[in-house]
Amino acid sequence: MDEAPASATRTPAPAVDRYTPDQDTVVRLQERARAIRLEAIRLIGIAKTGHYSSVFSAAEIFAALYYDVMTLQRGNPGWAERDRFTIGKGHAAVGLFPIYADLGFFPKAWLDDYTRLGSPLGDHPDMRKVPGVDFSSGSIGHALSNAAGITLAQRWTGKDYRVFCMMGDGEMQEGQVWEAALFAAQYRLGKLIAIVDRNGYQLDGRVDDVMGIEPLTDKWRSFGWEVHTVDGHDVAAVTALLRRLRADDAREAPVCVIARTVKGKGVSYMETEPGWHLGWLDTPDEQAAIQEINSKVI
Repeated sequence: MDEAPASATRTPAPAVDRYTPDQDTVVRLQERARAIRLEAIRLIGIAKTGHYSSVFSAAEIFAALYYDVMTLQRGNPGWAERDRFTIGKGHAAVGLFPIYADLGFFPKAWLDDYTRLGSPLGDHPDMRKVPGVDFSSGSIGHALSNAAGITLAQRWTGKDYRVFCMMGDGEMQEGQVWEAALFAAQYRLGKLIAIVDRNGYQLDGRVDDVMGIEPLTDKWRSFGWEVHTVDGHDVAAVTALLRRLRADDAREAPVCVIARTVKGKGVSYMETEPGWHLGWLDTPDEQAAIQEINSKVI
């Protein structure tokens, strides 16, 4: 029996989703996430206190949003057509400020005076002082309400932007979150994309020990939201999902992305250790953290 032509037996290459980032993009975003962690360590060293682990669980998400997914203009934080971002876990702003400086929203020299007297950069973001901040957060539970209002304003003004809102999983214990969820579903705010940083810990310990929030996916879905889950440290998966959600103009339901993350990700002695929710590294621990972050790709 004659052999079949090689072309007849060749296995076709798997189709690549058009939203899947190429390898160069993945590497670039991984490096941005690394830079976010390292700069957070530097800035907290200036302040002598800060929220390391809350930044580290969100680093890949921050990188994907600001360096790939969101529509922004470098050097123009007030551009009317920009995508908006609100954050409930405002204590993680120390991971956002280096991004804003890198995007030219304010001078990089501001970072060197982080939390010093007279600096606009504090432990939580202030939209009145910091270009690039769309919502002054700190009191947990308000970010989604604000994001819903911004999304409704987009409909009225006709401007073409999306609204992203990051919340901590401990924030799911706040009643106002669920009031905002009802509102967004009722008014079909399809350009609103919420992201829950499901790292499992809050200030007082494990989220599910303090007050259980599961089944989280079913809850959001029952409130009328489209729901997706993703490994929040897989920058390729995060980017592909958020690209696809941002591009969907026909969707009417708001979207919740539950990002499974590890608090303190990247520094082994911080991971799943609630004590690092707020703290300060002495010199040996700081050096060990920097070395570990630089030694591996997450």
